[in-house]
Amino acid sequence: MAEEDTEPTPEEAPDGAAVFPLIPEELGVHPLLLAALHAYVFLEGSDASVLNAAVAEEAMNYLVGYFQRMEGDGLRRMREDMATLAGFAKAEKWPKQQVRFLQDFLKDNGITG
Repeated sequence: MAEEDTEPTPEEAPDGAAVFPLIPEELGVHPLLLAALHAYVFLEGSDASVLNAAVAEEAMNYLVGYFQRMEGDGLRRMREDMATLAGFAKAEKWPKQQVRFLQDFLKDNGITG
């Protein structure tokens, strides 16, 4: 009997790990922004039992610093993408806290260009 070609199912995130939901490609949000948001949410929201808080804070500072370098068309695109994400989150009835995170992300992190 031949073995079936099946993909292993991804393990669930451990307790205390903050995970940003998968965003559909069809939204057209820039993949690098999504990658950075996933890292940001994990670093900012995960418990100390999952990662080293001091190291996470240092990495967060770098992420935010890189975001703050955005200007011109890149910043405009980021604003549009964040608005798209917030609209998607509202339409999908995400918890208000997650919608607010997306709506306020740029302002809360001093990303003004």
